[in-house]
Amino acid sequence: MKKYLAEMIGTMVLVLMGCGVAVSLSCTSASGDLAFAGTVVGTALAFGLAVVAMAYTIGGVSGCHINPAITLGCLLTGRIGGKDAAMYMLFQVIGAFIGSALLALLVNGVEGLNGTGANACQVGVSTMGALLAEIIFTCIFVLVVLGTTDAKKGAGNFAGLAIGLSLVLVHLVCIRYTGTSVNPARSIAPAVFQGGEALAQLWIFIVGPFIGAIIAAGIWKVIGSDK
Repeated sequence: MKKYLAEMIGTMVLVLMGCGVAVSLSCTSASGDLAFAGTVVGTALAFGLAVVAMAYTIGGVSGCHINPAITLGCLLTGRIGGKDAAMYMLFQVIGAFIGSALLALLVNGVEGLNGTGANACQVGVSTMGALLAEIIFTCIFVLVVLGTTDAKKGAGNFAGLAIGLSLVLVHLVCIRYTGTSVNPARSIAPAVFQGGEALAQLWIFIVGPFIGAIIAAGIWKVIGSDK
């Protein structure tokens, strides 16, 4: 049970900190608007640093997946069993709802702040474009996780840092297209609280990351195999 609670707490921190910074900075991905470039960088750093912090906090307890896509990748590569994978995903979503609820509570009534950092297709980006972006960048992110945490070929104690920095990089690229999810739990809770278009487009941020994770698992089975 401790590892499930660890996943819940870790995902709560990720959503509260990452989405919290996005809301506080009024993050925008407006194309060519250099005045807001700092909001994108700040949001990217927030998500990456949250992962680094949690990796070194709960990594020894649960492995610090805090992302259903990562859990799926680990399941498909035989690093976690089906029961644990299902429970991890459940508690990750619960943690995301706690994080979003806390953020909604903080934002409520504060002038200039609104929303919970939900994902959505950005201006000029089609549904297919957003789905493709989520597939590609989740694949890259999960591949980094699988590689750096491999028992024989991984980065050891530096894995958490590598994973966090890769998430920063993914956000810097992908915010322009989808606001960056690569994590179904991170998208589900904010969308439910925000409603409207965010909820209508939620399927993109569930289907895309899961497809990306499946592809990443397949790639790692090929390039990470000892055969």
